Amino acid sequence: MPAIRLIALDLDGTLLDSEKRLSKENFDALQRAHRAGACIVPATGRFFAAMPAVVRALPFLRYAITINGARVSDASDSQVLYTAEIPGAQALEIMAWLDTLPVIYDCYKDNAGWMTEAMQRRADEFAPDRHYLEMLRTLRTPVPELKAFVAQTGGDVQKIQFFTRDLDLREEVLASCARRFPGTVASASCPNNVEINAAAATKGEALRGLCDALGIALEETIAFGDGLNDISMLRAAGLGVAMGNAVPAVKAAADEVTADCDAHGVADVVARFFPETEAKQEESV
Repeated sequence: MPAIRLIALDLDGTLLDSEKRLSKENFDALQRAHRAGACIVPATGRFFAAMPAVVRALPFLRYAITINGARVSDASDSQVLYTAEIPGAQALEIMAWLDTLPVIYDCYKDNAGWMTEAMQRRADEFAPDRHYLEMLRTLRTPVPELKAFVAQTGGDVQKIQFFTRDLDLREEVLASCARRFPGTVASASCPNNVEINAAAATKGEALRGLCDALGIALEETIAFGDGLNDISMLRAAGLGVAMGNAVPAVKAAADEVTADCDAHGVADVVARFFPETEAKQEESV
């Protein structure tokens, strides 16, 4: 491969371990890559302010792919480098359809999370994972009724997400969403959710947009991920790496599989391109 100039990383289950912690091994490996000139880019389904504090505080963080690729920004000056959103009218149509299904749902709009208050109160019924439950409770602003809020505030919607206990329904929506709502794409980041974005809002398209803006060839990138919403990014990158804990479809789409998120799989791959010995030599100069 050519020299690596950009490393794109999913967060939950990839850069962060199963307890949402950043290991010293992963941090040190990325620090070496940064010192060698590589851009370190979080690529997450979250909006920027919802990224864990440990990620937002990284000393080498500048660019971020957020909301599954609906937004790419330069954190140093808040410049938006890429954006792709669901038209407001279509977002309302999707939400009206979700009201007929056994789900709870929220949306990202204007770089914040919003949710009907009554649905937020039922979050524990639909999001049994304690980490996702905490996010629904703390990173969503409750409103009396989400459709009314979106209609009143106007503008487009960055992402619609729903949780369901009906896994057959989840698979059906993942397979049919683009046909039902043209111009959209459905993906997932955990076993019982679905995330609906504009078709151009994928991590892969966002990676392309960022590389174009920075003058970096896709062949000069590595991408890491574990969920369905990471597949487009793994396919776009010069080297797509699935975590050992990734779902089977992600492993099948990747160029290689590394150790799981609790065994510092990111560090193992980054170390091949940015060995520790080089960092020690630099520090001794």
